[in-house]
Amino acid sequence: MEYLKKTFRWFGPSFGVSLDEIKQIGVEGIVAACQEVPLGEVWSLETIASLKNEIESHGLEWSVVESVNIHTSIKYGLPERDTYIANYIQTLKNLAANGIYNVCYNFMQLIDWTRTNLDYVLPSGGSALYYSPIAAAAFDLFILKRENARETYTEEICKKARGYFDELTEAQRKKLEESILAGMPGSRKLIALDEFQKNHAAVLKISKEQLQENLSYFLNAIIPEAEKIGVKMTIHPDDPPFSVFGVPRIVSNYEELKFLLDCCPSPSNGLTFCSGSLGASAENDLVKIVEDFGDKIHFIHLRNVQRNPDGSFYEAEHLGGSVPIDKVMKAIVEEQKRRHENGEEIVAIPMRPDHGHVLLDDKKRQDDFYSGYSLIGRAMGLAQLSGLEKGIRQNIV
Repeated sequence: MEYLKKTFRWFGPSFGVSLDEIKQIGVEGIVAACQEVPLGEVWSLETIASLKNEIESHGLEWSVVESVNIHTSIKYGLPERDTYIANYIQTLKNLAANGIYNVCYNFMQLIDWTRTNLDYVLPSGGSALYYSPIAAAAFDLFILKRENARETYTEEICKKARGYFDELTEAQRKKLEESILAGMPGSRKLIALDEFQKNHAAVLKISKEQLQENLSYFLNAIIPEAEKIGVKMTIHPDDPPFSVFGVPRIVSNYEELKFLLDCCPSPSNGLTFCSGSLGASAENDLVKIVEDFGDKIHFIHLRNVQRNPDGSFYEAEHLGGSVPIDKVMKAIVEEQKRRHENGEEIVAIPMRPDHGHVLLDDKKRQDDFYSGYSLIGRAMGLAQLSGLEKGIRQNIV
């Protein structure tokens, strides 16, 4: 039975980690996107082919697209959304014409993920991404200054946020702001605060139910077309999997995953299983999610998080932390076994290590790569996960 397909995310030639370096750590496939194409525009055949040729020239495969981002008009249900949906479908057709059939995307509002510290120093001396609900509340209340924000938080949280913020220097306040506004993987450009405020005000007017309806509308428009051309759409969970700055989450738990799969049943409507995003909530049973939705999982992100009693969490090493990664891996291998026995086409599900620590020589080039996407830290994660997978297989296969 085939192993998981080992992949690595790469952000293009300007990224501080090269394909030559990635090839040395034993990956088979690259997870990439046409970063330079403006949001909502069609990825041309030529642009896709150029990136694919660059990857293949290094003896690697472009295994998964991450991400074909979704225009805010689609997320917010604006009148022009049909135009952007048509563009999206054409991009999928152009990817399929280039032999690329696995597309990861997300439906997160405002930013792709939220962290309050991008360089949290660990006892080992390495550093990781970190989220603090107190720091997030301080940003919301005293930097973003959202109207009626206090109604979102308990009196205790507001008091702690006030105390936390008052103790920050101006430089520390700026660092907090930049950490939150940097939540777009693949870009070193911060979101402007006024732009964030504008988008934030717009999405706060939309209910959770309406956001789910907007997702359903999008899926029912694109999935039939994706199915015709053999493309698997794999939605990434919200990160973190709970409301931030008063914005609803709609892809964060078992029930929400079930909703999006049920609203448009199709082999092409699938999931990116991210153990870190889902694992940041103790309410999520990750093993059950794999067991119940395994046939819909077409892409896997494996990482770990250490949850703390105060609601904060940081990116732990891949085999440590609060996520029972051994049980998760066992459930994934069991799903592969089921596929193999049923003669299904895709058994080697693409998997990538996610959000590695900044370690050793990573520290010398920290300004070159994007937060969470170090070379050595992710390579260490891949090695740990590969060993775990092999060990578990001895008792299953």
